[in-house]
Amino acid sequence: MTQPPTPPTPEPTPSVPTSGPTPAPVATEQLDQLLHGQHGDPHAILGPHPAADGSGVTVRVMRPFAETVTVRHGSAPSPDGSLETPLTHEHGGVWVGVLPLAQTPDYRVSVTYPDGAHHVTDDPYRFLPTLGETDLHLVNEGRHEQLWTVLGAHVHRYTGGLEGDVVGTSFAVWAPRARAVRVKGDFNGWDGSQHPMRQLGSSGVWELFVPDVGSGTRYKYAVLGSDGAWTDRADPLAAWAETPPDTASRVYKSSYTWNDDEWMAARAASQPVAEPMSTYEVHLASWRRDRSWEQLADELVGYVSDLGFTHVEMMPVMQHPFGGSWGYHVTSYFAPDSRFGDPDGFRLLVDRLHQAGIGVILDWVPGHFATDPWALARFDGQPLYEDPNPQRGWHKEWGSHIFDFGRREVRNFLYANAVYWCEEFHADGLRVDGVASMLYLDYSRAEGEWTPNHLGGRENLEAVAMLQEMNATVYRRCPGVVTIAEESTSWPGVTKPTDAGGLGFGFKWNMGWMHDSLGYVAYDPVYRSYHHGELTFALVYAYSENFVLPISHDEVVHGKGSLLRKMPGDRWQQLANLRAYLAYMWAHPGKQLLFMGAEMGQESEWAESRELDWWLLDHPEHRGVHALVRDLNAVYRDSPALWAADSSHEGFGWIDANDAGHNVFSFVRRSPAGDPDLVCATNFAAVPHEGYRLGFPSAGVWDEVLNTDAEGYTGSGVGNLGSVEATDGHGAGASGQPAHADVRLPPLATVWFRRRD
Repeated sequence: MTQPPTPPTPEPTPSVPTSGPTPAPVATEQLDQLLHGQHGDPHAILGPHPAADGSGVTVRVMRPFAETVTVRHGSAPSPDGSLETPLTHEHGGVWVGVLPLAQTPDYRVSVTYPDGAHHVTDDPYRFLPTLGETDLHLVNEGRHEQLWTVLGAHVHRYTGGLEGDVVGTSFAVWAPRARAVRVKGDFNGWDGSQHPMRQLGSSGVWELFVPDVGSGTRYKYAVLGSDGAWTDRADPLAAWAETPPDTASRVYKSSYTWNDDEWMAARAASQPVAEPMSTYEVHLASWRRDRSWEQLADELVGYVSDLGFTHVEMMPVMQHPFGGSWGYHVTSYFAPDSRFGDPDGFRLLVDRLHQAGIGVILDWVPGHFATDPWALARFDGQPLYEDPNPQRGWHKEWGSHIFDFGRREVRNFLYANAVYWCEEFHADGLRVDGVASMLYLDYSRAEGEWTPNHLGGRENLEAVAMLQEMNATVYRRCPGVVTIAEESTSWPGVTKPTDAGGLGFGFKWNMGWMHDSLGYVAYDPVYRSYHHGELTFALVYAYSENFVLPISHDEVVHGKGSLLRKMPGDRWQQLANLRAYLAYMWAHPGKQLLFMGAEMGQESEWAESRELDWWLLDHPEHRGVHALVRDLNAVYRDSPALWAADSSHEGFGWIDANDAGHNVFSFVRRSPAGDPDLVCATNFAAVPHEGYRLGFPSAGVWDEVLNTDAEGYTGSGVGNLGSVEATDGHGAGASGQPAHADVRLPPLATVWFRRRD
């Protein structure tokens, strides 16, 4: 939008004599530029300017409509003993005077207005920049790993002022092609003309310290873009934002004291790939409606702790204006969603999860960003954060901008943001959304809509470099944190270290396993034998990456139906299929992720506009699914064979991968540390198999530690009386194993046996 011109200020009659020291002159053209917000260095005009010969200090302030303006310089009296120097009106609301002192004193500005109002304030233009040369150098190089500490809005204290310390807020924003930038907010009646910012050299950073502005204050930047238009912008590095539909940023100073030292110390020494990870994915706004961070810290923590999940993965908590985007169209990458409260409320939620022994994974969206004109789009009058090439800068599938991964400052913004959530909010992991869309120049583009890279390929080499830089930086700065790629193609080396040419992620979502397994269980049991290989195929590539098995929000929305509704048959069979599938998944190589609602057999498809169907837990069959998930997590945590060697051939062996005639899959899980083996047998047939000869890796007693057909889960109760005894011998049906036992396999059920020490 076009900024209205600065209103003319009547030329008041000077209230003081004009004799005495002469102010350092400033051309009227420069004063006009200043008044119209078009001067790139207001500090060159405003504030104190000592004469080289020590004859006085020229002070200019901009106070439109003032009647009198006086500078109070307290403990530094003039030669005549005066502690004040009146200023005269110079031009258009700019007042000037000379303090008869050799050096700049500490001073304040006293202003009266025609209506009798009187204000005494510190002068923003007497303070040195809050960014040092090292900071600016790192910003220019794209290597400031804690970018949020220098850009954005920060409560700052200058010590030893006229009336004690001066506390205010330093504002800094990167807008290299802007002609001018002002800051406006609650503190100046949203009139940015009072607070033009200075550009710090050639860094592209604009900065201003404004006294007496504290935490909670609302503000925006008024940016005069290279296109000649003024626009009001939210701060790209704001730590807090207004609640939508309002769009201002807010100053925030954390006062939170963390209580998770024990967790953080253990995290730093952890190796996630060799540890248990069963993750509860949650969309906070629809888990339960209208909850604050503090309420979630009570309700969500207790719920997840009771179920025994090791981690919670939160769909994006970064500020986004449209709730229907589920958080994937971000406008403020450094601000937790204000719908739930302030940033310290989010710190409390993470802290309480850690104190309960639960890790926190955050969805992170570096692949694209929202188009809102008050946010990042065309921030300084032309593409800045977005790639200016429309073949690279526009996401056709999602209707959003794509970051300019080739620009070092933009890469810095992104990887510093990843570090920010891990350091400032103690996040234990980042699940990176839409990695495939970043890796390929032709993603969702027809022939002729994309241009090959300089090597002639379809790979987005700049995006690859950004992801590698992000992963390397996060892992170096935050030991024990894990990054997870939502990557749906066969890109090689997603979880390979960056120094070996990989992308450097800790884990990759196994989209192939998800697609194949859901496709298999959707068939009626009578047809499953014809699709047996769809469930075994995942073991062909199971160790090519470190995998997470994701049953995520994407599988229960947009007409796909809930996980329960994907299952064939009548209601009993659907529930039995669901229980069998979950136990098969928990025993399969790879870490586990389950979207909220599936843990109780959610009937309806997920919608972000309403909360889960909690009333289902009033029904025993849904309480049965809920109890099963609790028991799955308990046995899983207690069985290193299920997680200690997830990414190694040593941790898995088929007992029988080929029993399509019975719809049975059986395998053994092993721990390299010599912990007890665990045997999983899943019967996806609708009938029980009595006296089924099952191979075991050793003779002895094997306890039935989990049976999804147990009556406690509202199953039919077919089982093995708590244990079986495997005997030596490679007898018929032992599938080449050194021992075997004849077991009962319930219908549509999974049974786990663990070797008794």
